[in-house]
Amino acid sequence: MKPVGPIPPGFADQTGELAIGGRPVSSLVSEAGATPLFVYSADMIAQRISDLREHLPASIRLNYAIKANSFAPLLNRMAALVDGFDIASRGELEMALASGMKPSSISFAGPGKGDDELAAAIEAGVTINLESEHEAERALAIGRRGNLTPCLAIRVNPRFELRGSGMKMGGGAKPFGIDAERIPALVRELATQDCEWRGLHIFTGSQSLDAQAVLEAQANVLALADQIARDSGIGIPLLNMGGGFGIPYFPGDKPLDLARLGQGISVGMQNLPSTLSDTEFHIELGRYLVGEAGVYLTRILDRKESYGETYLITDGGLHHQLAASGNFGTVVRRNYPVGIATRFDKPAEETVNIVGRLCTPLDRLADKVRMPKAGVGDIVAVFCAGAYGASASPSAFLGHGPAAEILV
Repeated sequence: MKPVGPIPPGFADQTGELAIGGRPVSSLVSEAGATPLFVYSADMIAQRISDLREHLPASIRLNYAIKANSFAPLLNRMAALVDGFDIASRGELEMALASGMKPSSISFAGPGKGDDELAAAIEAGVTINLESEHEAERALAIGRRGNLTPCLAIRVNPRFELRGSGMKMGGGAKPFGIDAERIPALVRELATQDCEWRGLHIFTGSQSLDAQAVLEAQANVLALADQIARDSGIGIPLLNMGGGFGIPYFPGDKPLDLARLGQGISVGMQNLPSTLSDTEFHIELGRYLVGEAGVYLTRILDRKESYGETYLITDGGLHHQLAASGNFGTVVRRNYPVGIATRFDKPAEETVNIVGRLCTPLDRLADKVRMPKAGVGDIVAVFCAGAYGASASPSAFLGHGPAAEILV
């Protein structure tokens, strides 16, 4: 038997079934018309943002990185809850603009922006986070050709990283951003050009559950921004400090201590160097805002035995939930939080393997987990599915197509 990750708070059973947003899963599946299905709780997302606002200093603005989940109804809701969107492609630019988010509150990162993407961003008036000196030259040339003024920031590749992060975005040679030592010269060059100088983007890593590690990274970000401002002699209008706030996925994971984190960030904001006294500060979050608010529902198609082990075969799989299958950067596969949604009030009584419908041994949703006895027609719930599920999985693989999505 292998343990499963912790089911996020906020879910309960209703007449024996898992309820999401106060509605049993059978009702949600009936509304969607089929499984597999992603369900996102608007109330849980709003509560998470409210909790952040309560604990973080009022001077900190919240950005949502839409790569985590770009479902249109969710984006429309998020546009009214956060202070800005962070995007990484022209497609995401179009999604962000369609949501109603102000162009001036959208920033565009990514190490390989095409000329068409730069032109669209400049025309829309969003901030481009420059990832190389060459990209700066291209953006300025596109602005001149169109008689437009680009809004330009610089993404910094620092020498430090977010200690213990699940995905490191700084701390040595990286495709992301410009090495910190080269930033002051580029800032001075941009000051001579026809552009609007917007500041810095310093993102060091993601998915940390260690408040002290996040605070150390944020302190390093502030110190580096101060150094760049002093070395360049030019102020920093806006500093995107990244984020890195993680959520519990696996057995033994504990939630990030938001109270401790908020207190530490408040101390940092109260002791800013003079170079940053007029700076606007943003924290960029994706999975922390939406990850725990999503559930992936998939129906059992078959129950079979193989050499003494029981397999529950579902109509879903890694083509919708690559991360839960263990194929999205995980070195050792561990079980996400899962449950039998249609038997949510029943005790565990058997050990099973829950797999998808794809003809590959990689298509595993849970290994050797204790579950209530379930059969054909029952619905499996995979939790922590609100981030990097539908937006980060190969839905075209084997031609089964994408899952349905609803916001409740």
